[in-house]
Amino acid sequence: MKRSMRTTALTTGALLLALVLPGAPAMAEEPAPRIDLRVLVVTDGGPATAAIAAELDTAGTPYTLVDLGRSDRPVIGPEFLADTVDGRPRAKFQAVVLPNDNPFAAGSAEMAALAAYEKTYAIPQVDAYTYARPQAGLEVPTSGGYSGSVDGVRAQVTAAGSAGPFAYLDGAVPFEDNAPDVGESYAYLSRPRAGADFTTYVDAPIPGSTARGSLVGEYRHDGRRELVVTFVYNQYQQQFRLLARGIVDWMTQEVRLGASRNYFAVHVDDVFGADDRWDPLLNCTPGDVDCPPGQGTQNPIRMSVDDVRNVSDWSRRRGFALDLAYNGGGSEQHRADNDGADPVADEFLARRADFRWLNHTYDHAFLGCEQNVDVVPWKCATNADGSTRYVSRTDISRQISDNRQWGERAGLALGDDELVTGEHSGLKVLPQQPDDNPNLAPALSDNGIAWLASDNSRDPGQRAVGPALTVARYPINIFYNAGRTSEQVDEYNWLYTSRAQGGSGLCEDLANTTCLDAPLDLAAGYSGYIVPLETRIALGHVLANDPRPHFMHQSNLAEDRIGFPVLDGVLDQYAALHADNTPLVNPRMSDIGEELRRRTLWNTAVANGTVTGYRIGDAVSVQAPAEVAVTATMPSGTVQSLPAGTTGFGQPYAGTVSGWVSRAAGQDRVTLALAQAPAPAPDAPAGPAASGGTDTPAVTGAPVTGAPDRAGTPAGRTTPRVAEPPLRTAPRLPVPAGVLRPVPPGTGR
Repeated sequence: MKRSMRTTALTTGALLLALVLPGAPAMAEEPAPRIDLRVLVVTDGGPATAAIAAELDTAGTPYTLVDLGRSDRPVIGPEFLADTVDGRPRAKFQAVVLPNDNPFAAGSAEMAALAAYEKTYAIPQVDAYTYARPQAGLEVPTSGGYSGSVDGVRAQVTAAGSAGPFAYLDGAVPFEDNAPDVGESYAYLSRPRAGADFTTYVDAPIPGSTARGSLVGEYRHDGRRELVVTFVYNQYQQQFRLLARGIVDWMTQEVRLGASRNYFAVHVDDVFGADDRWDPLLNCTPGDVDCPPGQGTQNPIRMSVDDVRNVSDWSRRRGFALDLAYNGGGSEQHRADNDGADPVADEFLARRADFRWLNHTYDHAFLGCEQNVDVVPWKCATNADGSTRYVSRTDISRQISDNRQWGERAGLALGDDELVTGEHSGLKVLPQQPDDNPNLAPALSDNGIAWLASDNSRDPGQRAVGPALTVARYPINIFYNAGRTSEQVDEYNWLYTSRAQGGSGLCEDLANTTCLDAPLDLAAGYSGYIVPLETRIALGHVLANDPRPHFMHQSNLAEDRIGFPVLDGVLDQYAALHADNTPLVNPRMSDIGEELRRRTLWNTAVANGTVTGYRIGDAVSVQAPAEVAVTATMPSGTVQSLPAGTTGFGQPYAGTVSGWVSRAAGQDRVTLALAQAPAPAPDAPAGPAASGGTDTPAVTGAPVTGAPDRAGTPAGRTTPRVAEPPLRTAPRLPVPAGVLRPVPPGTGR
């Protein structure tokens, strides 16, 4: 059940009034404290604190890491935690993350300092993974609870969780079970201790019982608030990815630097062209560079008119726009070979408004070094002096401009500053071409290209190529040379089985590749293994605040239309897990590039210590270098203060508002004003336990929905819019043996 109501985060002043102990001295005589927008993460080297730190990194939220295993670490005492600035008390951290509810020795002065700090400044504490025990507000597992594996368990957000920090979820929180012979998740399931002020946010059935046990809950005691997490996780597991946003929102009270969205964009390459087909007898692709010249017979894959109608109808039904990377020369060649007719291109152009369009060069030519394909693997051709012979600036520029002009004549809505080269060529490709084609950057300048696609499996970081910045794309491991499921499975078996099992043995030779236990069945291997795996990988990117697009090829939308099960899998699973206020965001390539550019500038400034953010009452101030836009997440109703008046801040997403903001002319900082908190909703926990802003309209924008370039339905639901007590210290907790086995993208173009 979706929840449409949340309560806004309380102000720091309100929290101080709510949490101060009876009889404690009032603070009215002192100015309101300054709370720095920085998180303290204390780690013992375990995966849970590492996962939370990774979440903060990805969002761009500043934090200080204290490693308990380092002899040179700072001592966590009063001076480390707080001081005075300009006569005003300052809390240096807005939240504290500990590896468990008390990672220090009995009678620790550091734990006492943390407890006093949290109480004085109403600072929340997250117990990243702790034993269920009375000190954490829970009964021990041996008292009617459970400790053990929770692989495959379907946890649930409670009513309090839906009214509070996890309102962006639809309810279910499935735990992964990717390998039956590997323990992936361990948990303590337990009920709140009698008399404890404990609110469960996420629970699961206790095995052998009709009761449910807490996995995530809030424990209030001694004027402090703790988020108690009793299952272990790492940063890649789906259950953590689903809950990470709520954990961070809870501990920052929805006032923080940094932001998070769930992105999914899909590029389809080679539209209007044709793709070579895998030969299961030769174990190579006739017509491509992996087959010796003259070997085999070419039998290319090209979409039909019915395929075009199907993808158009799919896009409308799913409310998801695909980005079609087109080669105009492919259509012109088809017309030349068929008396001027190209019904496929005609059908695409009649339905062109259903898609977004990307320049993929006119002929899909290789734009790096000139290739010597007389040998396998191919080599770069050389000049007489032994230097590499590169494709010229003129030829590269012609491929870009001719295709742009073709698209303009066809009425395609293009981003003139976006480019996807064929096979991501022109950029370095190892081992043959270790450097970019030196003629690429000038040609990009000639054509006003600002955003250039790269292959994330080879070139993941954003970098400059002349005037352009790269936008790395995730290859979906559905091969460019497969139009039928049998072809996909046969090539997959060749790549991912050992030589002893009839495969290429590449999986044995490459350190980051895992061989299949046995070849997949040609009939059932695609739907039974490849689709679930690729869906899980792509959804993992979506849930990790990663805007980088995915890509496949037009061949995957033809014949057996093998691309759709993965796309539908991502869309359906996402929709089943998230509330309508947390839509998939489907940006076009230039917007993704700009997001990555801003993140790079912001993260560099944070790392360099040139960002300062703090909150005093309902006012938030952020100083950053003039060229750096500020990213932040705030409660609904937050506005930016300007020299004359105010303006709305951010866009609504997942019950908060977030986005990028720059200071106005004449200002030396960004200043935000938080909305006053209304009374709690009737079904929300009373007092400070109620978290989160009121629901707001969904993010709007384009409708929502790669393998190295040339590498990868049911209608379903439409996608939502855009040791036991009396121990004082917790025991060292078990860590899962492993998670999803790494399988890299397949080969191809």
